[in-house]
Amino acid sequence: MSFSQNREPITIEDGFKLIDAAVTKLTRIIEGKPEPPFLPEEYIGNYTIVYNMCIQKPPHDSSGPLYEKYGAILQAYDKLTILPSIMEKHDEYMLREVSRWWEINKIMVRWLSHFFYYLDRYYIARNGIPSLTVVGMTCFRDHVYEKVHFNVKQVVIALIHKEREGQQIDRALLKNVLDLFVQNGMGNMERYEKDFEDFFLTETNSYYSRKASSWIQEDSCPEYMIKAEESLKKEKERVSHYLHSDTEPKLVANVQTNLLVLVAKQLLEKENSGCSALLRDDKTDDLSRMYRLYHAIPEGLEPVAVAFRLHVTAEGNSLIKQAEDAATSGIVEEQVLVRKIIDLHDKYMAYVTDCFQNHTLFHKSLKEAFEIFCNKKVAGSSSAEMLATFCDNLFKKAANDKSNDDSTIESTIDNVVKLLDYISDKDLFAEFYRKKLARRLLFGKFSDDHERSILTKLKGQFGGQFTSKMEGMVTDMQLGKDQQTGFEEYLKNANTGKPKGIDFTVTVLTTGFWPSYKTSDLNLPLEMVNCIESFKAHYEIKTNHRRLMWIYSLGNCNLTARFDAKPIELIVSTYQAAVLCAFNHTERLTYQELIDQLNLSHEDLVRVLHSLSCAKYKFLKKEPASKTISKTDSFEFNSKFTDKMRRIKVPLPPVDDRKKVVEDVDKDRRYAIDASLVRIMKSRKVLPHQQLVSECVEQLSRMFKPDIKMIKKRIEDLITRDYLERDTENPNTFKYVA
Repeated sequence: MSFSQNREPITIEDGFKLIDAAVTKLTRIIEGKPEPPFLPEEYIGNYTIVYNMCIQKPPHDSSGPLYEKYGAILQAYDKLTILPSIMEKHDEYMLREVSRWWEINKIMVRWLSHFFYYLDRYYIARNGIPSLTVVGMTCFRDHVYEKVHFNVKQVVIALIHKEREGQQIDRALLKNVLDLFVQNGMGNMERYEKDFEDFFLTETNSYYSRKASSWIQEDSCPEYMIKAEESLKKEKERVSHYLHSDTEPKLVANVQTNLLVLVAKQLLEKENSGCSALLRDDKTDDLSRMYRLYHAIPEGLEPVAVAFRLHVTAEGNSLIKQAEDAATSGIVEEQVLVRKIIDLHDKYMAYVTDCFQNHTLFHKSLKEAFEIFCNKKVAGSSSAEMLATFCDNLFKKAANDKSNDDSTIESTIDNVVKLLDYISDKDLFAEFYRKKLARRLLFGKFSDDHERSILTKLKGQFGGQFTSKMEGMVTDMQLGKDQQTGFEEYLKNANTGKPKGIDFTVTVLTTGFWPSYKTSDLNLPLEMVNCIESFKAHYEIKTNHRRLMWIYSLGNCNLTARFDAKPIELIVSTYQAAVLCAFNHTERLTYQELIDQLNLSHEDLVRVLHSLSCAKYKFLKKEPASKTISKTDSFEFNSKFTDKMRRIKVPLPPVDDRKKVVEDVDKDRRYAIDASLVRIMKSRKVLPHQQLVSECVEQLSRMFKPDIKMIKKRIEDLITRDYLERDTENPNTFKYVA
């Protein structure tokens, strides 16, 4: 078909003959048959024929017939050439034929669209009918795609199955063929999804369901996870190589569901290789893989976190049981237990940060696990008491041994604060700790740096109110040094009755900060009385309107006892000193004489006499010689006593004040509950019973877990004291009384 200056109208028959000739040449060229290519003038001539037929004035304008002719050419080519060629092939050969003819069809549509381009510009635009490209795509879809897509889909899925089983396939071919499904959607993914993807995902579901059933029986948990991870990796590679990108989230979810979600319980609980075994055997790589696999699944980590919590809880409970079994006569080895719990926490916190990427779910699981076993009693001792005792021993040891590494102690302090966060009775810990802190401070067994360090960390974690009394105690000790210096200056300058050769140190404690102690009107030896009077005189000069209350039970003395063999320095309590000094003026004293002379309680005197006459060091001889003290006993100074030591510290068994601490804390809790209830009601004015209780528990649970029965009792008490009143219409609702 060549260009010519023909001004006569071109008839449809003549024009179509020229067009048919051009199409025949085009099909031979694009099918690779021997045919010379179009010359430029031929290409322009083909366009011009269509152009001239379109611009002829009616009735010679052939735009409509040309539009129909375009569709007929493609329809005939699709039905008579492309489809038969594809249908005679099978399996992978069919795919190759589909891929080849699909490319030929696209070239055919592109060339014909250029020949008929003038239709697109004017006729199609004016009439609002499908463009030439759309007509070409529609023809192929209706006459080829609809006839072959089912078989094509079957072969594609079969090839993917082969690849999954380890065989090599032509990925480029699959990419071209799957492009057929996408392109025939004419701008949307409906054809790809309905004609291929849905079937593909169904087959994927079946394939991995079978694999999961097989692997879960044959493989250990780590082996199974390696296979699952590799499968997910390969499916993502398939998307990048030949599947459409929209398939990836559905495909990945499908594989995850079959390989991970549906078998999660079996996999995580596998005997000797499940989550618990991996934690036990320190399999960090496998645990990290488990996290990676399940983290990608919505709510997938929950069963892993549950398994983690159960394992940690079991480990902790085992430690508690070991401590319970090892406890002899009710004495708990809290040093060993707390150290083991700290080590356990360090171990599993490392898992949380490294293997589980600091995920909040695992922090929560670790916290819940430790809260379970950290609040269990061991041989009657609460966790709060054991942790306070642990701290006491830690700081006393650090004070005695200056070679201790400060960084190690600081690390232990950090761990103590972490453990305390898991203990519900924090107020009980605070009271036990305060009692033990008092003894450390008063007996000089403390390091100021360490004491202040833990208080700073406790304050940061639990607030200033938690540590205010303890901080006041430490401050008192600092002030006490300055006060002692002032007292010594006073003694130098004043003419006092203090006996010569006696060193006398006083520590003044602020009543509100320190634990309450039992006081007694002990009759002291004259030398001690003179010392006390001297300090009173000094103190009255320095302060106004402050009353000193002497707590002799906390004092200690260094005495020189002159035995026949040699003099020995004794380090004793004030009570012990008073008893020993009573024998300075007489050889023998009965129990009754001692109690009358010293004005001590029966319990205190029994403890003191037992420590001096029945324990390791027998400075007093008792008649009758037995291991217990009775009111009919008599005592005399044992001048024959001897020992290789020149200095002896005489222990006085401490009073077990655990019961008193618990009682004090219970009393404080009643006040705290009262204050919380009044605070809530003052703010809310009217509240139902259940809501009032819930809000009260929420407010106080940071320091202790309030007992619901106690809250109810406190509500009743506040009603009797006219802070609250019941609603007359609804007895379960309370009102605040202004």
